[in-house]
Amino acid sequence: MPLILHPNVSDPDRIYEKIIALHDGQTSDAAMGTAAKLILLLANHIGDMDVIEEAIDHAGKGMGPKS
Repeated sequence: MPLILHPNVSDPDRIYEKIIALHDGQTSDAAMGTAAKLILLLANHIGDMDVIEEAIDHAGKGMGPKS
């Protein structure tokens, strides 16, 4: 199954708000750890390595050089 790139959730604003609230009050390092944990939980739920790799590749496009 290919990565779904079109809107596929019923309430994207609610998801955004929950993710922002999840990081509220955290240091930058703690927020990065929380984001990584969320990503790994969702990747585990997806379970399809091809889809996960496609998402990683897509997310990294146009992000500029690593620092």
